[in-house]
Amino acid sequence: MRNEPFFRGFTALIIFVLLAGLAALTSCQRKSTSDRELVAKVDGQPIFRDQVERAYRSRQGAGSDTNSQEEAWSFKLNVLDELIVNQILVDHASHAGITVSEAEVDNKVAEFQSPYSAEEFQKRLRDQDLEMEDLRKEVRRSIIITKLINKEIISSIKVSDADIAAYYERNKANFNVPETLYHLAQIQVTPVADPEVRNLKNDDAKTPAAADRKIQALYARLRAGDDFATVAQEYSEDPRTASGGGDMGFIPASALDSTPQIKQAVTSLQVNQFTGIIPSASGYHIFKLLGKEPAATHTLSELRVQNAIRQTLRNEREQLLKAAYIETLRNRAKVENYLAEQIVKGQLNPSSAK
Repeated sequence: MRNEPFFRGFTALIIFVLLAGLAALTSCQRKSTSDRELVAKVDGQPIFRDQVERAYRSRQGAGSDTNSQEEAWSFKLNVLDELIVNQILVDHASHAGITVSEAEVDNKVAEFQSPYSAEEFQKRLRDQDLEMEDLRKEVRRSIIITKLINKEIISSIKVSDADIAAYYERNKANFNVPETLYHLAQIQVTPVADPEVRNLKNDDAKTPAAADRKIQALYARLRAGDDFATVAQEYSEDPRTASGGGDMGFIPASALDSTPQIKQAVTSLQVNQFTGIIPSASGYHIFKLLGKEPAATHTLSELRVQNAIRQTLRNEREQLLKAAYIETLRNRAKVENYLAEQIVKGQLNPSSAK
């Protein structure tokens, strides 16, 4: 969720990660358990080293690395802890009678598939050494955990009008927007090879000529009616914004002063319009104006202020209750963390951490 711009400076929302990642479930599960190294047990249920390793590699991302073996092991302990928590939640959901239908799994899998062609999706599964059956199992676990949290935590959260008013009074200065803000998205193409490119097509223009051809082709697609966010996700070469459809967030008017050409183009747009191709020292850009927030002081009488505060308070309370709930369940569970024991005893080869 993107908060309104006047919520800059508010307490950041903590993203609670329920799953260690779909990559934790791999073809290694099809091996016999005797071939796999046990790293933990949760109430007798095993967690294996290959699950931790796969989730760890997925979190690291292509081309990234930790600074030391110690940091790598610390990261793996965190991954294992998430897998332990997931198992505890799934077990508790089973005792609570929470179930998931095949239709629910079908719908969630369809969401994962939607950005890709059938061939592209199958390739991504193969790249992760996954089969569709594996994906469906982990999707089912994800839905079960979500239902449990909704039932046990979210359904009980209440925010009163008095809570909202008190929050506004404590944070009144944060509702002042001193200058116009532009909510922008961009498509960027660079004339050099970039290993950090993260668009869905893995498409990277590596020469000035290729960059020129690519930006012209993308601009033609936009003029023909293609969705800006989809084109950005598939082809933009800005690693920071491509995955979010090019969304740059809210940019203050003063931040555009250093690039007069971009400022002139952006300030002449109406909401939902996009610029022409704008060259810069880093390549080519096309910007879209998603929204515009004029300078103002927002009051508690505004419905969107009330709604934004309500959501912020709900999120804060949700995170606190989740943390306490999980800790309570963990206290009841029997957890055996063999990986932690090995690290304490110095039985692991540091060079094998990565």
